[in-house]
Amino acid sequence: MEFNIFIVEDDQALFEALQKGLEAWAFRVTKPEDFNEVMRSFLDQQPHLVIMDITLPKFDGFHWCREIRSVSEVPIIFLSSRDHPLDMVMALNMGADDFIQKPFHSNVLYAKVQAILRRTYAYGETQADTLEWNGALIDLKRGVIRKSAEEADLTKNELFLLISLVKSNNSVISRHDLIRKLWEDEQFVNDNTLTTNITRLRQKLDPLGLSDAIVTKKGMGYMAVTL
Repeated sequence: MEFNIFIVEDDQALFEALQKGLEAWAFRVTKPEDFNEVMRSFLDQQPHLVIMDITLPKFDGFHWCREIRSVSEVPIIFLSSRDHPLDMVMALNMGADDFIQKPFHSNVLYAKVQAILRRTYAYGETQADTLEWNGALIDLKRGVIRKSAEEADLTKNELFLLISLVKSNNSVISRHDLIRKLWEDEQFVNDNTLTTNITRLRQKLDPLGLSDAIVTKKGMGYMAVTL
């Protein structure tokens, strides 16, 4: 399977460097023809993963992330020279799968791309379509959790975290193990990234009455419990 990586980056030199590196890893690389029409190109290209800068002409990367998330759960990686923690938090809260600061090591980016693609498109091939938990039904293919009349859409990270915790059978999973399961290259992941994803997952579960079912074990990690 040839994966299409859609790069939204207005620095032509950086785009060409990313294109060369990703194509060497057998990925197909596409880009928007017009930075005012990013969504049109995205819908035309139907990529498997998006790499997005924050600072872009006319509309910033956060705007385009919101637009993409309104129609798709495709993985999104932000690249940015901005180093304020709020930028990372904002990106993750919008549904981005990762945030990498410039300058970065190209091999780190390629490893993250491979890990996210593997997790996103290989997951589910050997799994059942649904999983029941605390009276809720987790739809693995659609990435939603449903209980009674309430339904919450989950990002790929949120779904993966929830499945990992639910399948732990009321056992604690350490923060280190969760980071390793989710990102596979934990030495490059800020610990706050996991905290943000857990917080976001609990917020999604709250309308279903399940936010308390994800328990923090201080100094140990997290577990999913039966209510």
